[in-house]
Amino acid sequence: AGAEAVKRAVQLDVASRFQESLVCYQEGIDLLLKVVKATTDEAKKHHYRQKITEFAFLSDAKFHKHIRIEENATGFGYEKLFHEYLTEIVSEVLVQDPYIRQVHQASGYLLYNFLRFCEMLVKGPCKVKTIHLCTSCDEDSGRSQQMTVLEEIKQSLSNYGVTLIIEFKSSIHDREIRFNNGWTIKIGRGLDYFKKPQGRFSIGYCDFDLRPCLETTVDVYHTKYTKTV
Repeated sequence: AGAEAVKRAVQLDVASRFQESLVCYQEGIDLLLKVVKATTDEAKKHHYRQKITEFAFLSDAKFHKHIRIEENATGFGYEKLFHEYLTEIVSEVLVQDPYIRQVHQASGYLLYNFLRFCEMLVKGPCKVKTIHLCTSCDEDSGRSQQMTVLEEIKQSLSNYGVTLIIEFKSSIHDREIRFNNGWTIKIGRGLDYFKKPQGRFSIGYCDFDLRPCLETTVDVYHTKYTKTV
């Protein structure tokens, strides 16, 4: 039964039905673990442990993705990067990034980037109802601007039935985005992996797919099942 579950997982994976595939991988591993605990035959134990290792590797290979974005690469807009993980069941999103606090940074526009990310969520196909933003508070002269902009984004999202919850933490350092369907995306530069546009009317200013990127890495994994395995 465990082998059949993994076989089904491979078929679903080929069909790009990643969520269902992940569940089948986990089901197969769980079934084989039960067999290992129940059997007293050491040869069978060894055989099933080998299979569990193989299936766990398949699961890890499919649901731990490492992406390297090269300097000046294009085609990495938010929709392209996140779309396969934003399934219809996603209703809550956590954005943890200590630098969502200035309109202008050396490399880009952090608050504008966060707004673009929110726009992507509003467009779907997910039905996001709550966005949690955990960031640090700008202690310099930009604090007033940070608060004004975030409140404006919050009000605008409410017009689309989305609640923005803002939390300030001075101690946060890591940057990650979590969807409540189990997927977590860690981007080395957070949402700010785009280069500053050459001008307001230059190609790539509005369309992030055309905007050159800064070099960074992206790690994607499914928290629920990778912890279990």
